[in-house]
Amino acid sequence: MLTKRIIPCLDVKDGKVVKGVNFVGLKDLGSPPDMAEDYSNQGADEIAFLDIAASLESRQTTLGLVSETAGRIFVPLTVGGGIRSADEMRDALNAGADKVSVNSAAVMNPEMISESAERFGSQCVVVAIDAKRIGGRWEVLSHGGTKPTGLDAVEWAKKVEDLGAGEILLTSMDADGVKNGYDIPLNNAVADEVNIPVIASGGCGKVEDFYEVFTQTNVSAALAASVFHYKQFTVEEVKEYLRDKGVPVR
Repeated sequence: MLTKRIIPCLDVKDGKVVKGVNFVGLKDLGSPPDMAEDYSNQGADEIAFLDIAASLESRQTTLGLVSETAGRIFVPLTVGGGIRSADEMRDALNAGADKVSVNSAAVMNPEMISESAERFGSQCVVVAIDAKRIGGRWEVLSHGGTKPTGLDAVEWAKKVEDLGAGEILLTSMDADGVKNGYDIPLNNAVADEVNIPVIASGGCGKVEDFYEVFTQTNVSAALAASVFHYKQFTVEEVKEYLRDKGVPVR
């Protein structure tokens, strides 16, 4: 089994880290650079910085804040939110991002994925998929989970891999912020169909949830927010638990 990664996520709105349930009811929790530095010191493998209102507000990610955050940490930084073109991806990389996550723009212009992969390398291109169960399948939603796209999440994951994406950030909108565990069926459905790393996101509520998603699915990493922000446990405590259970972590 390859080494699994633990990724704290900073959902950023109006310059502050926020958290809600099912993408709504947001509460301010703190400063992105301060929180990122804390998680980096705890042993996080990566940090995700997602400007969750950028697409809805038709603007680019706040790059000044990205630069400040990148300057405070010593682990890879994935930045997303409002990235609409390969040129804007370049701007985010120049601001200090190691990887750039795209969602809404990729849905509207899939060629952006291949263009970005050709220019910067697949390792820099993360496609975020926000999926909601509708009937017997999962549908992709865009614009911060507000717009149904009609796309099947599993088929879209396979397509973005073909277009050159290096990683998929898969968020279950049904599980987001609910703390009942990761969406195992969704993560299985996607991770079993692609050969690139899948990051599970949405639903973590206890340390056992990391063990469950790593042992019951083929995801490469697990992302969490609330459990770290509210200090239920630290990144290192998660890793100690996983090591004790035989799950390889860094």
